[in-house]
Amino acid sequence: MEELNDFSKKVIHFIQKIPLGQVATYGQIAKLAGKPQGSRGVAWILHSSSKAHKLPWHRVINSQGKISFPEASAAFKKQKALLRHEGVVFLDKNKIDLKKFQWKKEVSKKKSLRSPRMFTA
Repeated sequence: MEELNDFSKKVIHFIQKIPLGQVATYGQIAKLAGKPQGSRGVAWILHSSSKAHKLPWHRVINSQGKISFPEASAAFKKQKALLRHEGVVFLDKNKIDLKKFQWKKEVSKKKSLRSPRMFTA
């Protein structure tokens, strides 16, 4: 197996952390992994690494709250069934309410190494 780069390792880490019954978007995972414009990279990593790393691939959806596979495909049906089994509810047109089901993980901000200023001039 090929050595993973830092971005790939982070993407895999964050996808593994998506809780049961919640979803994350490709863009959200890319941002958490340090590349806000890397959503296509997230899709590629899901495609190429889901089996090897036992990723909960079905919990990653697009920014519109929809499954990215074509609706008539077996992959779409499988992803929808897995999400429903975890309690995720689909609205009209196979859309997921991101306000309700999106994982609330945020990018952690690095703490400043400077001591706080007691007085400002």
